Amino acid sequence: MSNIGKQPIPIAEGVEISQKGTSIVVKGKMGELAQEFNPAINIVINDKEVIISRNTDEKIQRELHGLTRALIANMIEGISVGFQKE
Repeated sequence: MSNIGKQPIPIAEGVEISQKGTSIVVKGKMGELAQEFNPAINIVINDKEVIISRNTDEKIQRELHGLTRALIANMIEGISVGFQKE
C-alpha cells in the first residue's frame, strides 16, 4: 500500500478541494463529497495535486497512508467523472 500512497493525486479540471483540519471536501459538477481522515496522516493540497505523507513507518501508518490516498483519489474521480456500471 505504501507505493500507492506515495503517488500524488492529480486534481481534475473543474474540481475544487478544501481542507479544514482533518476533513476534506471535494466539490465539482457532480456534487459534493466530504470525508474525515485520521490526523496521523498528513494531507497537503497544492494547485494541481494532493500529496499524502506519513510521520512514521509503523504498520498502522503504512496502512492508513495507502487507504487515505485511495479514498481521496476515488472522491475526485467520483465528483469529476461519476459512477458508471459496466
